[in-house]
Amino acid sequence: MAYEFKTDPSTSKRMSKVHSTEGKDEVIIRKILWKNGIHYRKNYKDFPGKPDIALTKYKVAVFIDGEFWHGYDWENYKKHIKSNRDYWIPKIERNMKRDQEVNAKLKEMGWTVLRFWSKQVLKNPEYYAELIMLYTRSDE
Repeated sequence: MAYEFKTDPSTSKRMSKVHSTEGKDEVIIRKILWKNGIHYRKNYKDFPGKPDIALTKYKVAVFIDGEFWHGYDWENYKKHIKSNRDYWIPKIERNMKRDQEVNAKLKEMGWTVLRFWSKQVLKNPEYYAELIMLYTRSDE
C-alpha cells in the first residue's frame, strides 16, 4: 500500500529536486581529489551501499550523507518532524540501520569506510578532501 503524503506544494517541489547522486557536496570533493591526482569511481554500483566515491586502489569507500536522510543528531531531530511522522521516522531509522550494515560489509571486505555529513563537507570541502587523501599516502 502506498503512503499518502499530506504536503503543501512548496514542500513537494523542494523534495522533487532531491537526488541520490551528483550532489554539490560530492562534486566539490571529487574535483579536489581529481585535481590532486586521485582517481576514483563514483557511485560504485559493484559495492554494498554504492559509495559516493570509491578509491579502489586504496580500498577506501566514501559516503557523503544528507543530514535528513541519514539521521544526523537523530534523537533530537526526530522530535522536530511534524508531518508524516509515521512514514519518515521508520524510513530514516531504516536508512541508519542500512548504513551500519553497509559499513560492516565493506569493513569485512577489507575496506576503510569514511562517512561525512553533507553540510560539514560544504562548509570545509578542502578539509574533508584532505582526510580522504590521507588514506592514499599509506601506499607510497
